[in-house]
Amino acid sequence: MRQLLLIPARIAARLRQDELLLILVLLCVALSVMEPAAVAGYHRLIDWPTIAALAGLLLLTTGLEESGFLQHAAFHVVTRMHTERHLALLLVAVSAALATVLTNDIALFIVVPLTLGLHGMAALPTSRLVIFEALAVNAGSVLTPMGNPQNLFLWHRSGVSFGSFVGEMLPLAAILLGTLFVFTWLAFPARRIDTHEDIAPPPLARRLLWASLLLYPAFLLLLDARQPWLGLALVGGVFLLAFRAVVKEVDWALILVFMLMFIDLRLVAALPVVQDAVAAIGLHEPQRLYLAGVAVSQLISNVPGAILLAQHSDNWRVIAWAVNVGGFGLLIGSLANLIALRLLGDRRAWLGFHAWSLPFLALVASLVWAWLFWRGVAR
Repeated sequence: MRQLLLIPARIAARLRQDELLLILVLLCVALSVMEPAAVAGYHRLIDWPTIAALAGLLLLTTGLEESGFLQHAAFHVVTRMHTERHLALLLVAVSAALATVLTNDIALFIVVPLTLGLHGMAALPTSRLVIFEALAVNAGSVLTPMGNPQNLFLWHRSGVSFGSFVGEMLPLAAILLGTLFVFTWLAFPARRIDTHEDIAPPPLARRLLWASLLLYPAFLLLLDARQPWLGLALVGGVFLLAFRAVVKEVDWALILVFMLMFIDLRLVAALPVVQDAVAAIGLHEPQRLYLAGVAVSQLISNVPGAILLAQHSDNWRVIAWAVNVGGFGLLIGSLANLIALRLLGDRRAWLGFHAWSLPFLALVASLVWAWLFWRGVAR
């Protein structure tokens, strides 16, 4: 009985800690009060295949993180760097690479703590490194469906194969990563860094590591075969039987966040005032759809921006390019930005983030516009 009484208190505590979840809950309550009859159909507003795919990916990425393998490998590589520029380029490359196979936020949970740990070994520009890691996971994650939640959603909605999706996103990834490496080269000097402390790498949980590595390609094949529930059953079954402690470490609140996003944004998109506004913009034109995607991401973040725009256009490719570009710029553009600076714990870094991210957005948005429309690539 006491445990049951504690549940509301735990929920309230979680809502106080997670501002995004709180906002989504309050918005859902407000929309429910406005249209009580719609509540019974809320389950039909949720994209359940995307939720199943996200749940499986959370299990697998948490397994890899808890195994210690990625931190172990990154530690040995990073400690062999000799200049700030080389270290920064490596961390940007590792962050971007991890984000292509893990979600962008999980990649940050690996590289940011590693970066903070390296600070004790030498005088490093930690805040600037973390800022560029945030930019890197946003850039790297655009390439694959599992790289970020908006890609996962749009991939399921598009109906194309895994390889076709990657092929469509490859030019965007090249533009973003090429520009980011130039920014990184300019932002970090070739000043030598000397490491003095002998810090041992974290231990490996080999059984968990091998299980996660073997399940990952099987899960991706099932996703590509449009069998997300079967994939979730496979991954979830193995983890529940053999690694139940890892299941407890998964951020299940993230699943609730995305369920609420689907409900809230589809309800908002159905409002007459929104329908009229969108009709006036003319999202059937790719140029306007692109600009709308970049702009709306600056206001409500790129994941809800993708969900909202997908209610008014079937041009998933332009939406994907636009909202991924929109993840740069303002801090709210991508949830990964908020996660990175929260892990850093330095409020002064907010100004530094925008000093780099806003010029980056201005440049890449223009380059992408030129690629899509001046070259006539968009369709």
